[in-house]
Amino acid sequence: MRGYRLLAVAAGALGALTGVAYGLFSEQSRRARVVIGVPDAPPLRADGVYGEGGPGEDGPAEDGSGEGGGTPVRFAVLGDSMAAGLGVDDVAELPGVVLATGLADEVGAPVRLETYAISGSTSRDLAAQVDRVVADPPDVALVIVGANDVTTRLSIPVSAALLGAQVRRLRAAGVGVVVGTCPDLGTVRPIAEPLRSVARGWSRRLARAQRVEVERAGGVAVALGDLLAAEFRARHADYFSRDRFHPSATGYEAATSILLAPLCGVLRHEWWPR
Repeated sequence: MRGYRLLAVAAGALGALTGVAYGLFSEQSRRARVVIGVPDAPPLRADGVYGEGGPGEDGPAEDGSGEGGGTPVRFAVLGDSMAAGLGVDDVAELPGVVLATGLADEVGAPVRLETYAISGSTSRDLAAQVDRVVADPPDVALVIVGANDVTTRLSIPVSAALLGAQVRRLRAAGVGVVVGTCPDLGTVRPIAEPLRSVARGWSRRLARAQRVEVERAGGVAVALGDLLAAEFRARHADYFSRDRFHPSATGYEAATSILLAPLCGVLRHEWWPR
């Protein structure tokens, strides 16, 4: 999977390196891949209708109707494995489910979760996901992408521009958009120094470029790396899942806690006039 090609992270720094330095980066990348491994299964899925506008009413309605709670707000999730929730063992802990439940409580209406995110996706893969979304536009969408752009050495300007183009497509279709920018890969312990510093610098620069493009395109950017890196470093045992690369349920809870308010704000602005 592209998300695990950690050797590529170092390649941008290897152009001027030879001998011992090259061997160091290569060995660090190999060890990180061994420690992280590959997922045993794809992310869990739990698309459906959550909440009825009241407390204690969470959970997907079997008939998708919201059981009398009115027309559901439609909430789409796009992006990579972090958007999809790879790393949790219970569907109730999926970031999409947590956010759909939170949105339902905040706006007083049922929320239909629609997941388009695919593990391993880069910004190049967003267009295909957006194609599906704009064919029947939801009310609001969350996009999380960028980590695999770093591990596959996708140029920062190209990566940010690709994301901006897809945010513009979503906005043109009337979809409110919140983007969680690239997380700080410098928090991933299996990536040893100095390779970890390369990953940290690349992911932070990408996050900044993403924010500029997202805001130009009419979306709302949330700097996941800036807001969460300190917590992930300090509580890495709790915040990372067994593979030590993807967040655990606790890590996803931290991320959703800072994504919910922007999503509510965008949803109220986009959906209330309807």
